[in-house]
Amino acid sequence: METIEHNPAKFAVGDEALVAQKFPIGHYRVPMYMRGKKVRILRRLGKYINPETEAFGKNAGDKLWCYLVTITQIELWPAYQGKAIDKLEIEIFEPWLEPVKLSTNEQ
Repeated sequence: METIEHNPAKFAVGDEALVAQKFPIGHYRVPMYMRGKKVRILRRLGKYINPETEAFGKNAGDKLWCYLVTITQIELWPAYQGKAIDKLEIEIFEPWLEPVKLSTNEQ
């Protein structure tokens, strides 16, 4: 019997994604310094209750994909003085990730 996934992950390991530049009021789980940055998906961590809606008592039990993503420190902080291979790894929920749009030259 075939299993039908009703909420498939939008990103695969190795994909690039952009962290959304949203600025909602309240407490959200994506640091300001990550917003607008291009990251690479390292791992799908599974589906979890959305902590942003749960914190406000508005979650109906829906689960969202969560990913471990990475970015080099120099991409994050242009004045970074450490090694070029130094990276940050952070967990981000799917609603905060957007596909990287190709330029017209890459299409």
